[in-house]
Amino acid sequence: MKEKPGSIRILLADASRLTTMGITQVIEKEADMQIIGVASDGEDAVVKVVELEPDVLVIEADLPRLSGIEAAQRIRREFPHIAVVVLTADDQEQTLFDAIRAGAAAYLHKDCDPTELTESIRKVRAGQFVINEKIFSRPAVASRVLAEFRELSVYGPGATRVFAPLSPREVQILDSIAQGRTNKEVAYALAISEQTVKNHMSSILRKLSVNDRTQAVVYAIRQGWIKAPELGP
Repeated sequence: MKEKPGSIRILLADASRLTTMGITQVIEKEADMQIIGVASDGEDAVVKVVELEPDVLVIEADLPRLSGIEAAQRIRREFPHIAVVVLTADDQEQTLFDAIRAGAAAYLHKDCDPTELTESIRKVRAGQFVINEKIFSRPAVASRVLAEFRELSVYGPGATRVFAPLSPREVQILDSIAQGRTNKEVAYALAISEQTVKNHMSSILRKLSVNDRTQAVVYAIRQGWIKAPELGP
C-alpha cells in the first residue's frame, strides 16, 4: 500500500467488512489521511499496531477475541502517542465509560456523519480529546468518572506534574459540572451564557488532557481544585 507523504496514518479495526469498506472509502477521499492497515478482531489490532505504529487507531468497541475496549487499553498503555477513536453501534453510558478508562481520545457512533469521523481523526491526531465533549454532555458519566478514579494512585515516585493550573472560574465551572449540573444549569447559576461555559470547558479540557485525561481528573481532585461528587447511600 503506497503511503501519502505527511498524511495521518490510520489503522482500522472493525469486524464488519462492509463497515471497513465504507470507512476506507471515506478516509481515502481525504488528502491528509490514509488507511495503512485493517484488523478484524482485537488481538489482530494489537499485533498490527506493533507492526505498523499508526498515528490513529479507529477501533470498534465490540470486537471478537479481544474487545476493542480491551485492545485500546493495552495499546494506549504501550503506545501512549497513538490516539484512539472508539466506534460503537450501541451508544450506552457503560461503553462510553469503558472507552474513557481505556484512554480513548474520541467516541463516535458508527452511524455518525463521515465528516464527524474525519474531523475527529484530525483533532485527536493534534492531541485533542474529543471524548471529553461526550463526558461533559452527560453529567452522570462525568460524576462517575470522578468517583471511580478518585482513589487511584496515578503518580508514582519521580512523576512530574504536567498539568496546567486552572483559573478560579474554570475551577468553579468544573466543580459544578462534576456535581452533575449541565452546561445550561451552570450558565444559569453563574449568570453567564451557555456558550461562555462551553468556552471555559474547552480551556479546561485542554489543560487537563495534556497527557492522560483520567490522570488529570484524579490530579485535579487530589490538588483540591475540585471536589469529588457526593455519592448517595
